[in-house]
Amino acid sequence: MVLAVAALVALLVNLLLGSYTFTAPDAVRIIVGSGIDRPTAEFILMEQKLPRALTALLAGLCFGASGAVFQTVLRNPLASPDIVGISTGASAAAVVALLVFGARGDVVALAAEVGAVGIALVVRWVAGGIGSYRLVLVGVGIASAMLSVIHYLFTRAAIWDAQLALRWLTGSVAAAGWDEVRLLVVVLVVLLPLLWWSASSLRITELGPDAASGLGVTARRAELVMLVAVLLVAAGVAVVGPIAFLAFLSGPIARAMNAGRTSVIGGALVGATLLLAADYVGHYLIGDVNMPAGIITGAVGAPFLLWLMARGATGRSPR
Repeated sequence: MVLAVAALVALLVNLLLGSYTFTAPDAVRIIVGSGIDRPTAEFILMEQKLPRALTALLAGLCFGASGAVFQTVLRNPLASPDIVGISTGASAAAVVALLVFGARGDVVALAAEVGAVGIALVVRWVAGGIGSYRLVLVGVGIASAMLSVIHYLFTRAAIWDAQLALRWLTGSVAAAGWDEVRLLVVVLVVLLPLLWWSASSLRITELGPDAASGLGVTARRAELVMLVAVLLVAAGVAVVGPIAFLAFLSGPIARAMNAGRTSVIGGALVGATLLLAADYVGHYLIGDVNMPAGIITGAVGAPFLLWLMARGATGRSPR
C-alpha cells in the first residue's frame, strides 16, 4: 500500500509540478476533456507531461518487476538484468541497428528486444542453467563483451549517428509519446498476470533448486518466470533505453519495505517510483541542465552496488 501511494505521488508530482504547473482540478478537467479554454496548457499536459510520466511509470514497473524476479530466482542480490548482461545485450543490438543498419523507431525497439532475449539464452547456455552459481559471472563477462562491441561501433560511426546512439544508451523518457505508452500497456497487460500467477512459487525458489523441485516448483517453471522477466526488461530498454541500475535497486528496496519478504509487485512499484523521481530530478532540479533519468539512477545505483559488495551480500541464505 505504501509503495502504491509513493508511485502515485511521484506520478502526480511529475504531472502537476515543474516549469509549467497545474492545479489538480485543472489537470483532471483537461484529461477527461470536460472543457478548459487553455490550449497551451492542454498541449503541455496531454502531449508532453502525461505521456512522459506514464512512460516512466510503466517502464519503471517493467524494470522493477524483472529485477525482483532475477534476484529471487537466482538467490543473489547482484543478479539483476543490469549486472548479468541482459540490458547490455539489448543495448548492443539496438546500437547495431542504429549505427550499422541506420534503423530508427520501432526497428530499434525490436532489435533491443531480440538482443535481450538472445543474450539471456547465451548466458543460460554458457552458465549451464539458471541454477548455476556461475550465471552472474558469465553474465558480467558477456556484458563486457557487448560493451566492447558498442565501443567499437562508436569509433566507426559518424558523429551525428554516434550522438543519437549515445542519447539512447544514456536512458531517458524525454522523447516518450503515446506510442510508447500503448506498447508498454500491452506488454504489462500480457506479462504481469503471468508474474502474479507465479509469485507464490518465487519464494519457494529461494530454498534452492533441489528443495524447490521437491515442493513442485520445477526448473522449467522457474525458467518460464525468468523468460517473462527478460521480456519485461527488454520492453523497458526498447522504449526508454537501458536505465542504469533501476532493476538492480528495486528488489532490495522492496524487500526492505516488506520485512525481508520477496515481492514482485513491490519491486515493480519501487521501479516506477524511482524512475518517476529520477526523471523529475533530472528535468527540473539540477540547474538549467535537462539530465537524463539514466544518469540519476546510475549515480544512486553505483554506490548502492559498492555497499552491497562491501557488506558481503553476494548471496542470500534461504529463508
